[in-house]
Amino acid sequence: MKEVLFVLLDEFAEWEAAPLAAAINQNEAFCVRTVSVSPAPVRSIGGFSVNPDYDIPQALAVDFAGLLLIGGNSWRKPEARQVTPLVRRTVEIQALLGAICDASVYLGRLGLLNGIAHTSNQPEDLERYAGSAYTGQSLYRYQQAVRCGNIVTANGTAGLEFAKEVLLGLGVMAEAEAEQWYRFYKLGYYAAMERGRA
Repeated sequence: MKEVLFVLLDEFAEWEAAPLAAAINQNEAFCVRTVSVSPAPVRSIGGFSVNPDYDIPQALAVDFAGLLLIGGNSWRKPEARQVTPLVRRTVEIQALLGAICDASVYLGRLGLLNGIAHTSNQPEDLERYAGSAYTGQSLYRYQQAVRCGNIVTANGTAGLEFAKEVLLGLGVMAEAEAEQWYRFYKLGYYAAMERGRA
């Protein structure tokens, strides 16, 4: 079974993770595992507590198909720096790397967005926080989510778009199935069914 690691820091945005995690776990070839900087429970913005499956050293020792950095309020705090070795390993082994909301700004600070098409919450904020490590302004795309090679980025309102690109990037779903899944949750049951009959 291919493991997909979700990195959850304190005050993570659970709504950016839940639909995607459910879709991945419905494919018997994949499973979701959670990672944080310590074994201690992490609490979401909405108040959900999660006991991580792995801390960073443990995660570095496993094989995984993808690493997904879920947004929230901690990516600019010192604790986020502890995730860097895991991100670097993901790039090294050419696994899928996804970052949504403020986690995309974190990738900018690591210099990982300089050579690829990408998006984030706002280009100005990305430039300010990442500073001189970020030189990819010409590759910024004003889109909900962008998949370029093995990297997926998305803004904080793009949970479903992020999920769709990750599902495609990992090979969890084929294009038609991923599009149907996306339409179902984006448009709602009745609108999606109408569109499917058209």
